[in-house]
This record gives sequence, C-alpha cells and structure tokens, in this order.
Amino acid sequence: MTKRDLVIRIAQETSLPQLDVAKVLQKTLDHIIEALQQGDTIEFRNFGVFCVKEHKPRIGRNPKRPEQIVQIPRRKVVKFKPGRIMRKTIMGR
Repeated sequence: MTKRDLVIRIAQETSLPQLDVAKVLQKTLDHIIEALQQGDTIEFRNFGVFCVKEHKPRIGRNPKRPEQIVQIPRRKVVKFKPGRIMRKTIMGR
C-alpha cells in the first residue's frame, strides 16, 4: 500500500476531499520525522513505537579482501516495535 492508496481509502471512508486528506497525512509524517530527528520517541497506542537507536562505530572487513579493514562510522537508525494489538492481529492470535 502506498501513501496515495491510503489517501484514497481514507477519503472514501470519510467523504473528505483527497487533497485535504493528503495534506493532513503529509503533515503527520513530517511531524513524526521531525520528532525522531530531535531524538523523541513516537508512540501510537495499540499500533507501535518508533524510536531512534544509535549504532556505535566499529571495524568491519571487506568480504572480497578479508585483510582489508574498514572503519564503519557511527550512525542512527529508526526502529519500530509493533504494539500488542498489531502483533496479535498479524499473527492471528
């Protein structure tokens, strides 16, 4: 499902114009990104939690040339942990 599919579906169910639904959805996503960028955690009850984790710098190796050591810099990644209801719904329990 794409963002466009979601906009169409919400517009049909709510009888709102697609343009308005698209604006609200985009603003919501923008605010989620902004909060994650600031290091906040985003929690949607019964859906899940988005948070930013930082991977420490480490040393890696080139698989084609194992003698070559590569320095992997620290980086931030977004993690998602599904909520209890989402897990139950998807797993069918």
